[in-house]
Amino acid sequence: MEMFANSSSISKGMGEVVASDEPHVLAVDDNLVDRKLVEILLKKSSCKVTTAEDGLRALEYLGLAAHQDSSTNSNGSKVNMIITDYCMPGMTGYELLKKIKESSMMKDVPVVIMSSENIPTRINQCMEEGAQIFMLKPLKHSDVERLRCQIMQCRG
Repeated sequence: MEMFANSSSISKGMGEVVASDEPHVLAVDDNLVDRKLVEILLKKSSCKVTTAEDGLRALEYLGLAAHQDSSTNSNGSKVNMIITDYCMPGMTGYELLKKIKESSMMKDVPVVIMSSENIPTRINQCMEEGAQIFMLKPLKHSDVERLRCQIMQCRG
């Protein structure tokens, strides 16, 4: 089973990433339907999307897993935004957010937290830890347009 589903085509050259205006978003959600919905909405907004099924897989993709040398971070620098579910087994979206913000290489990448539960203390906790936006599930096209504006502002 493949750990990461990457929607970008492999035919871009020998492992080289072709510079484009297409922002790269890492979408993390343990629910396949929610993950696919986010992926489809982001692709419709001209985003390159990589998906991960949990926080540990996301950390591995970003080069931030405990067993990885952070100097070999080959994927993290290419991600323009991370969107993650809050409630996931093993590692919550909040714990993933904290790990990303602790990383010197990844701390400036915007992180968006999604949840189906509207709990003000949870929202505040995530925002205080450095989340860019907290969104309620299910994501809608208007939410993705808002995200795209955020990505473009952060890319500079």
